[in-house]
Amino acid sequence: MHEPIWLAPYDVLAFPDARQAMREPDGLLAAGANLSVITLKSAYEQGIFPWFEGNQPILWWSPSVRALLPTKAVHVSKTMQKLIQQERFTVTVDQAFAAVVAACAKSTDTRTSTWITEDMRVAYCRLHAHGMAHSVEVWDGKGQLCGGLYGVFVKNLFCGESMFSQVANASKLALIWLGRFLAKHGCCYIDCQLPTAHLTRMGAKNVPRETLLSILATMQPNTRLINAAWAT
Repeated sequence: MHEPIWLAPYDVLAFPDARQAMREPDGLLAAGANLSVITLKSAYEQGIFPWFEGNQPILWWSPSVRALLPTKAVHVSKTMQKLIQQERFTVTVDQAFAAVVAACAKSTDTRTSTWITEDMRVAYCRLHAHGMAHSVEVWDGKGQLCGGLYGVFVKNLFCGESMFSQVANASKLALIWLGRFLAKHGCCYIDCQLPTAHLTRMGAKNVPRETLLSILATMQPNTRLINAAWAT
């Protein structure tokens, strides 16, 4: 395929097969549709996610290689072990979803633009209200939010969207906590979407898109976690 498939601006119950995604740019599948709860749920259940900047139409992606992190294999370095033992931070879940998304959207020294537009923030907060999107928050000793992550849970898969740190290792702590929480509740994988060296160090494995699609096709819903508020 040489160009994305254009979708009408309505709810999408069934996306084009992710295997039709373009080779260049890798993984671009479709453009258009909307960011409704129905459309986003359908996308994530089919191994597809939105990723675009404010001056672009909604773009839908399913890269040929995915970073898949087994929840029981999240790497905990000696530094992180010491940090956890020191109990300098408090970790919560679903206590400040909008604040985590807003923090992830802020520009940094290494990232001057963001794909988390206002429309995206509204869409994911709507997913959160429906029990489909979740956040992990890291709080410092003064009760200030200093790190965290958020993502979407479908079937029995956590699809990570973004993370942030305002102090060293806060986002790593959030990811370690998430892995343990999900493993405890019967979820085996975190889809980290795009491979990075950092995610590899944390235990993520680069797998072909087909592997993720096969997992999703046979995955049964986790009734303990799906469409529900999470609590520590």
